[in-house]
Amino acid sequence: MTVPTWYCRPAARQSTCAPVGDAPTQFHRGLEGYAPTRLVEVPGIAQRFGVARAYVKDESARLGLPAFKVLGASYAIHRTLSESAEPVSTLVTATDGNHGHAVARTARLLGLRARVYIPTGVEPVVVTAIRAEGAEVTTLDASYDDTVAEAAADAQRTGAQLIQDTAWPGYEQVPAWIVDGYETLFGEVDRQLEEAGAGTPDLIAVPVGVGSLAQAAVRHYRSGSSEPSVLSVEPTSAPCTLASLAAGESVTVPTETTSMAGLNCGTLSSLAWPILRNGLDAAVMVSDDDADAATEMLAADGLAAGPSGAASLAGTAAALGEESRRAELGIGEHSVVVMLCTEGPLSGR
Repeated sequence: MTVPTWYCRPAARQSTCAPVGDAPTQFHRGLEGYAPTRLVEVPGIAQRFGVARAYVKDESARLGLPAFKVLGASYAIHRTLSESAEPVSTLVTATDGNHGHAVARTARLLGLRARVYIPTGVEPVVVTAIRAEGAEVTTLDASYDDTVAEAAADAQRTGAQLIQDTAWPGYEQVPAWIVDGYETLFGEVDRQLEEAGAGTPDLIAVPVGVGSLAQAAVRHYRSGSSEPSVLSVEPTSAPCTLASLAAGESVTVPTETTSMAGLNCGTLSSLAWPILRNGLDAAVMVSDDDADAATEMLAADGLAAGPSGAASLAGTAAALGEESRRAELGIGEHSVVVMLCTEGPLSGR
């Protein structure tokens, strides 16, 4: 099928979602080392985009790890251990890096074992970091989607607890808790914007792999009084969100090698898809060159980002660089834009 490079549905702003509540935030505040990550104002980028104010939510140092993923993994593991009828001794997951690192770190802190499956294309330094947490790591000559299937098969075969950040029919509770954990990030953004006197955002740009973070963004911003546009950004190598929106149903796309390893996913989470279908304003795809340029632009503002994290800036540039797209999003010279930089350098999904 032909996948469009841009999709916009302004009516999505009228959709509504039930609020998550403050349980995830209260849990994270109780963790040793918790502190809100930085929300960095970037005036030069705001000027470049023709908006009043622009901010980058910097997730390169979250609870001692280089990405936001630990918010979801730690909360889901907490809920799993609290509600499991049987003792849990081993956690299993698949990852391109960040999620697996978060699961391995949390397992080590709790005295649990962890087995982590990793697909083709992950940097050796990421594998080394996960092994350093004491996890058993298995690398596969396979796609991310196939690696998830192998991790699920391991859990089924051995009785270990699967902690996966994507959902499919029959496996949805743990991924739902992971998405709940991401609520903490968006609550921080709200408070930080208020403290900066910036009010509510007009546009939120979110990198998308399986769509769980975008699901959390849509749910957060469709459960309150503000109605910002939510923009998803994904690589040209794996545009499963754009393909699904164009088809009107969740579809799987073939994936190719990309520097945005954390977004190189061919299938949306079954929990994310209905939320994105109804509540996502716009979607755009970006190339590796676009992500590399965005990484350099962030570096000029003192922000260290990996390509997946910088994708939100690249996508915002693609969205606001055309007048027709700006008009569809309702973005003008008085607008406030927030871009989620989800990872530091040399990390993955």
